Amino acid sequence: MSEIILRTENLGISFGAHKAVNNVSLEIEKGKLTTILGPNGAGKTTFFNLVSGLLTPTTGKIFFKGTDVTNLSPIKRVEAGMGRSFQLTNVFPTLSAHENIRLAAQSHQKVGFKIFTNHRKYKNVNEKTELILERVLLKDKKNTLACDLTHGEQRKLELGMVLALEPEVLLLDEPTAGMAIEEVPAMIEIIRNAHQSGTTVVLIEHKMDMVKILSDRLVILVNGSVMADGDPKTVSENPEVLKAYLGGGMLDEVSS
Repeated sequence: MSEIILRTENLGISFGAHKAVNNVSLEIEKGKLTTILGPNGAGKTTFFNLVSGLLTPTTGKIFFKGTDVTNLSPIKRVEAGMGRSFQLTNVFPTLSAHENIRLAAQSHQKVGFKIFTNHRKYKNVNEKTELILERVLLKDKKNTLACDLTHGEQRKLELGMVLALEPEVLLLDEPTAGMAIEEVPAMIEIIRNAHQSGTTVVLIEHKMDMVKILSDRLVILVNGSVMADGDPKTVSENPEVLKAYLGGGMLDEVSS
C-alpha cells in the first residue's frame, strides 16, 4: 500500500459567498508527481495557499506525514518538510545566485548570522550551495546578481532556494510561468531530477507537453472542486473534463 504523505480532508475556503476551494479531499502519495490542472479561477493557487499555510481554511483539515498541520504557520510547515514556489519569482535581487541559495541552505542548517564570521568557514553550507547550483543548472552564473539573470534563470534560482531547504514535498505553482519556450526543457529536467531523487512533487502547470512528460497523476479542479482524478490517460479521456475544462477539445492538444 502506498504511503500518503499529504492529505486534505473536506478542505474549503470562502470569500464572501464565493467558494474558492470547495470540499477538496486529496491524498498525495509519497514519491509521486501529481499535477493539478484547471481553468483560470478554478482554485488551484488558493488550494496551494491553504496547504502551505498562507491562508486559513474555512472548513476541513490538512495532514502532513499523518500530523494535523491545519493551524501551523508557513514557517513551521517548511520546517516540517514542505517547500513552495510561487507564480511570481521570489529572490533577493541584489545578491548573487550563490548568495541566494547559500542563505536558504544556511537557514535550513540553522546557521545564524555572525557578523565577524566569514561564510566560507561553513564548509557544509558552501558544499550544499555548490551542489544545488549544479542541480538547477546555474553553476556558471553563481556570481551573477539575481537581478541580472534572465527571467528563466531567476525561476531556476527560486527553485534552487526551495531545494536547499530539502523539502519532502515540493509545491510548484506554474514554475515555467513567463519563461521563454527554449528555457522550458531545462526546468523540466530540474523537476524530473528532483522527483527521481525521491521528492514528492505537486505541480500546477498549463503546459500540456510538460504535464504529460512528468506526471504520474492528474487532478482536475473546476470551480474549486475536484472534477477528475487519476492517471493522465484516463483523465484526458474523461468526457466531463473534455466538456467542462476543454470545451470538447482533446487534452493532449491543449497548450499554454
